[in-house]
Amino acid sequence: MSSESRAGRLGSERALRPLEQGATREARPLVLMHGAGGRELPVAVPAGVRVSVVIPARNEAANLPHVFARLPEGLHEIIVVDGRSTDDTVEVARRLYPNVRIIHQQGKGKGNALAEGFASCTGDVIVMIDADRSTDPAEIPLFVEQIVDGADYAKGSRFLPDGGSSDITPIRRLGNAFLNGIVNLLYGTKYTDLCYGYNAFRRSVLDSLVIDCDGFEVETLMNIRVAKLGIRIAEVPSFESARLYGESSLRPVRDGLRVLRVVLQERLRKTMPVPRTTGRSESEDIFVLGEGGPCEARVEVV
Repeated sequence: MSSESRAGRLGSERALRPLEQGATREARPLVLMHGAGGRELPVAVPAGVRVSVVIPARNEAANLPHVFARLPEGLHEIIVVDGRSTDDTVEVARRLYPNVRIIHQQGKGKGNALAEGFASCTGDVIVMIDADRSTDPAEIPLFVEQIVDGADYAKGSRFLPDGGSSDITPIRRLGNAFLNGIVNLLYGTKYTDLCYGYNAFRRSVLDSLVIDCDGFEVETLMNIRVAKLGIRIAEVPSFESARLYGESSLRPVRDGLRVLRVVLQERLRKTMPVPRTTGRSESEDIFVLGEGGPCEARVEVV
C-alpha cells in the first residue's frame, strides 16, 4: 500500500512548493530498527532535510536516556525545553547529546513549552515528541517522509492500521473518540485521532500557526488551526507506549474539558492570532513566543 493511501490526505489539494531541492527519501539507510508496535523503521531521516526535534521536559531525567536511544540518525538539531526541572533533566540531556539545545522555559505548561521550542527551531521540518518515551522517536522518519512527499503537516494516529497504544485507558479512548467526532463534524476534517502529541510540520507553517494555550489541549488547538488554514495534512500510524518512569500530569476529565472548550472557541472564531516573536539573544539559548494563556483570536484567516 502506498504512503498516500495509508496516511490519508486530510487537507486541501493546493499546489505545494518542494520542501528542498535536495530532499529525497531514495537514499535512506536500510531498515534496521523496529518500532514499539513491531514495525520495521528507517534508521535515519530522509536525506537533504534539516529536521528539528522539540522535546518538552520536566523532571524526565530517568526517561531521557530511553528517548535519545531511539532517535534516528541525520537530525539537524535536538531542542529540549526544560520546564524548571528539579532533577537532572538538563544534565542528562547534555550528557546524552552534547550538542543538544536547552531552552529554559519562561512560561508554564506543555503548550507554552512547545511554543518556545518551535520559535527556536532552525530546521526545515519541526517534529514534536514527548520526553516520557510514550511517543517513539524511531518513528520520526515516517513523519518526515510525509512532509517530503508533499504534506505541510503530519499528525500521528494511534487508530490507523499499524498504529496502536499500550497506554490509553478506556475513558481516554472514549473521550478522544467523542472529541474527535465533534472536530470532524465542525471542521470538515477526517481525523482518526485528535488528542495525541506526535506531529511534524514544515517550519513555514509557523508563519500562520500560533500556539497560545498552556496545557495538554495544545495538540487539539494545532490540529484545528491547521485545518482552518487549509494546508495539506497527512496522518501517520503511530504506536503509543506507556510512560516508563514517573507520573503523568494528564488529568482526563480536567484536560478533556479544556480540549472541548478549545474546540468550541475555535469554531466560533473567524480570525486567528498573529505570529509574534521576541528578539533573540546571541548569548542565551532562549527564544520566546508569547506567554501562553487563553487562546485569543486577533487576525482574519486568509
